Amino acid sequence: MIFFKRNFLVIVALLFTCGFLPDNASAERVYLDITAADVRKVVVAVPAFTFTGSPAGSQKGKEMAQLLGRALEIHGFIDLVDTSRYAGVQNVDWRALGVDYAVMGKFSQSAQEMVIEGRLLDVAENRLLAGRRYRGAASQQDDMVLRLADGLIEEFTGEPGISRTSIAYVSDVSGRKEIYISDILGRNQRQITKHKHLAVSPRFTPDGNYLAYTTYHRGNQDLYITDLRQNKVTRSLSRRSGMNLAPAFSPDGKNMVVTLSKDGGPDLYLLDRKGEILKRITSRSGINVSASYSPDGNNIVFVSDRSGKPQVYTMDLRSGNVKRLTFKSAGSQNSEPNWSPKGDLIAFSGLVDGHNQLFIMDPQGNNVKRLTTSWGDYESPSWSPDGKLLTFARRRNGKSEICIIGKNGKGLRVLFPFKGNKSYPQWSPSL
Repeated sequence: MIFFKRNFLVIVALLFTCGFLPDNASAERVYLDITAADVRKVVVAVPAFTFTGSPAGSQKGKEMAQLLGRALEIHGFIDLVDTSRYAGVQNVDWRALGVDYAVMGKFSQSAQEMVIEGRLLDVAENRLLAGRRYRGAASQQDDMVLRLADGLIEEFTGEPGISRTSIAYVSDVSGRKEIYISDILGRNQRQITKHKHLAVSPRFTPDGNYLAYTTYHRGNQDLYITDLRQNKVTRSLSRRSGMNLAPAFSPDGKNMVVTLSKDGGPDLYLLDRKGEILKRITSRSGINVSASYSPDGNNIVFVSDRSGKPQVYTMDLRSGNVKRLTFKSAGSQNSEPNWSPKGDLIAFSGLVDGHNQLFIMDPQGNNVKRLTTSWGDYESPSWSPDGKLLTFARRRNGKSEICIIGKNGKGLRVLFPFKGNKSYPQWSPSL
C-alpha cells in the first residue's frame, strides 16, 4: 500500500458551518494512492454508531453504520469487515481482526436537530485520527451519513468521496427505453423521461441541475433538456431535421457541442444553452460524433471516421487543429471517448476481436492501457467526479448492466439491483 502522511488541523465539516473536532490540536492525515497498480485494499470496520438517551438508538446506529459502510466500500479501495465477526460493537480487539482502521461513530438527537460524528481509529498506532461532525434535521440523517463517508474518504485520499453522486442511464424496465437516475448506492431509481419512445444518451450539465438527452418521440432524433430540481418542465434544445445527438457541455455550462446532420453528414456544432448555433466545428470530414470537453474548456475529444474507420481525435477549439489519437495500439475501431475531470486521461471503447473493450490513454494518445479483458461488450465509459473510477455498460448474453471499475483496471463491480436492461451511463458531478 502506498501512502503519505503530513500534519494538518483537524477540520470538522458541519452541514452548514465548520468547526473543530475534538479541539484545535493537530493530527495526522493518511493519504493513500488508491490508483497505484500494487495498492492493497484498506481493511476498515464500521461498528454501530453509539447513542445515549433513547432505546431506539441502537437500531438507528446500526442503520447508520450499514449505510456508511456501503458508501465507503463503493470507492473500491476499502475492504469492509463483516459485522458478524465483531457483533457490530465498538469495543473490540481490532488488531486481532486484521483491521487497519475502524470508524468510531456516534450521534445525538433532539426535537430540533440531529448531530452525527465519526472519527478514524488507526489500529496499528491505537489512536484516533481525523473526525467529522454534521448537524441537521433528523430528515437529513442519510445525507449526513453520506457526507461523513465523503469526508472520511478525503482523510484517506486527500479528495472528497463520491457517495452522494448519481448516475443517469437508459433502462427498458417499462417496456420502452427511457432515461432514469439512481444514486450511486442504488437506493432509489427515478424515472426522468416518460415519452414512451426511445430516449438515449443522457448528459448532465456541469452544475448537475439539468439533464439533456436525445429522444425519438416526435419521429426524429431531437434533443431535450429537463430541470432535475422539479422534473416537470422539459424543453427542446434542438429539433432540426436529422440527428440532434447528445451534447458535450462546456465546463462553465454556457455552451455545448452537439452532433447535427441538418446539412447532410453528421458534424459537430457549438450551440449556446438556448440551442442557437454559434459555430460549425467540423465540415464534411466524415461522421463526427461523441464530443467530450477537456476540463479547461480549450479542447474537445471526439470520434470521426475520416480515416476510414471510427477513431478518436482531439481538436483545439481556438485554432481548429485536429489530431488523431487512436491507432493499432487500441481497438481496430475506437469510439465513445470521455475526458477525465482531472484532464490527465481519456477513456474510450475499442473494438477487439469483435467485442468492445475499455481503454484509457493520455490526451496525446500515448500510454494506452486496456482496462477490461473478460468476455462481453464494454461501452459508454463515464468518469466519476474525482477521476478515480469509471462507470460503463456491459452487455453479455443479451443482458446489459451498469458497472464501475477503477482507472487501474481493478475492482469491476455491477451496480444497481433494478430490473431491466441498463445502458448509456453518465456520472453526475459532485454535489
